[in-house]
Amino acid sequence: MAEKHRVRFEPVGIEIDVAEDQTILRAAAEQGVMLMHGCKEGQCAACKSFLLDGDDVEHDRYSTFALPDYEKEEGFTLLCRAHAYEDLTIELLNYDEEMIQSGLPIQEATVEVVANDPVTHDLRHLVVRLDGDLKFFPGQYLDFAVPGTEETRSFSMANTSARDGLLEFVIKIYPDGLFSRFLAAEVAVGDRLRVTGPFGVFTLRDNPNADLVFVGGGAGMAPILSLLRSMAERGLDRTATFYYGARRRRDLCFEAELRELEAKLPGFRYVPALSEPGDDDWTGETGFVTDVLRRAGADLTGADAYVCGPPPMVEAALELLPALGVDGKRVFYDKFTTTGEG
Repeated sequence: MAEKHRVRFEPVGIEIDVAEDQTILRAAAEQGVMLMHGCKEGQCAACKSFLLDGDDVEHDRYSTFALPDYEKEEGFTLLCRAHAYEDLTIELLNYDEEMIQSGLPIQEATVEVVANDPVTHDLRHLVVRLDGDLKFFPGQYLDFAVPGTEETRSFSMANTSARDGLLEFVIKIYPDGLFSRFLAAEVAVGDRLRVTGPFGVFTLRDNPNADLVFVGGGAGMAPILSLLRSMAERGLDRTATFYYGARRRRDLCFEAELRELEAKLPGFRYVPALSEPGDDDWTGETGFVTDVLRRAGADLTGADAYVCGPPPMVEAALELLPALGVDGKRVFYDKFTTTGEG
């Protein structure tokens, strides 16, 4: 049995016990404490925090872009990769008081593949059936175990609950991707896969008077679609715009449903944008999705923004949105890293 140490988080005053063979982030999740995080692979820096007291911490492999050596020497840490070997006090640099103690139980489950269908040339719509029950918030994700390896890959649910026993995912196929190759070439209806979760803090905050701006690309469709479906189910009457970026018309998906959501949600507008329309018969917006958002010229003061997709798009949106009036603390994002896919 691994030795445990007491970890206290400031300024929220929450304490947890962390075993040496667990990361601090995983231990917090298992105890219902939802700390800010993204990739869980030491790539995105969403969980970066600061050691106030204690320094006996070891890190699993991480990117020095997320935690440069000089920051580590100063006392910064990545909670998703950090193991505590003594009692610690940690300052959370990025936290959400509304969410931090609303964590759901982390569960391990087996699922059966119901469908594995292409929705574009490089996106798959994976539908699985749970053996039991699993609670999650719209916008969260699960870890899938990659058979025959010790690796996992994370994918966001596109549906709003598992009430019917089904979970939906939109997954991008990378030519050399570890899970991608498996999904594209081997996964068939009836196969069984192991999943763990839920994880993630890309959830709709309770701020009924704020307009909503969604910015997505690629498989970032999944969690945003989950949030929009949730709004429709709950009858939320909020002004919302979803800017979705793709290269060509063939890269767009769930178009019919999104147009139906425009009818169901009076304040909702869907704005797809093509960066390389080529010879497509396209009369919609063109350019990178962030350029389209900038050209829209909207005053986004007081709005909440949700951004999900490939890292370059997310980085561009994180820079742009505050310039358009969004409070930086009201920009919520998931950056879909591809570390280890090769």
